[in-house]
Amino acid sequence: MQIPDDWQPETQCLKGRVILVTGAGNGIGAAVAKRCAHYGASVILLDKTVRNLEQVYDAIESAGDTQAAIYPMDLEGATEKDFYDLAGTIEKEFGQLDGLLHNAAMLGALVPVAHFESELWFRILQVNLNAPFLLTRACLDLLLHSADASVLFSSDAVGKHGKAYWGAYAASKAGLENFMQTLADELESNTRVRVNSLDPGVVASGLRTIAYPGENPHKLASPEDVVRPHLYLLGPDSQGLTGRQFTIHGDSAES
Repeated sequence: MQIPDDWQPETQCLKGRVILVTGAGNGIGAAVAKRCAHYGASVILLDKTVRNLEQVYDAIESAGDTQAAIYPMDLEGATEKDFYDLAGTIEKEFGQLDGLLHNAAMLGALVPVAHFESELWFRILQVNLNAPFLLTRACLDLLLHSADASVLFSSDAVGKHGKAYWGAYAASKAGLENFMQTLADELESNTRVRVNSLDPGVVASGLRTIAYPGENPHKLASPEDVVRPHLYLLGPDSQGLTGRQFTIHGDSAES
């Protein structure tokens, strides 16, 4: 499913919203976070690398957009308590949470299943699947109290149809799609929380470079090119849409 071709964000369309973005230190996460702040949202920047977070924060400040907040966290090593502590901090500092973008992801390596190291498999599933579950669960009460909340999972075509050598990454994305649908079904009838996934397609990113190191990134879409659909799904114009699998264009990160 795709967003309306003619949709464009209105000025300050995210004003008053608090949005948490994981993997906000670079790539798509950074691009989306900056634009969310530009359109009025208070953005919580979550990533494991403080220096990257500070660069995104400084860019938002320099642009004169809505002030952001930094929350360093390594999703691979985070415990259940760490996620609940994060939710508690958000409640204390902001009093609300209206959007949650699960953008952070770990590729690991492209290897045959027969040679896939168990430890690496577990690490990838921890970042890509377990952490989104733990974070969503910890933040669910805040989201349920929002007048209009959106949870958005970054997806990939290999999560819908597996491909050789994509191993734990593909399995984690498939699990994430199912988790999205399960959560959406649970929340659809009696809450104001909508839950969707979005496949950004082929984008020049750190993960893409790991998968295809010889590829020319200048021939690919940039992170900024895929921001608009994220804004649509995190903002008020996507009310009533839940449990959907959105795509930005026909290609996908594994093609």
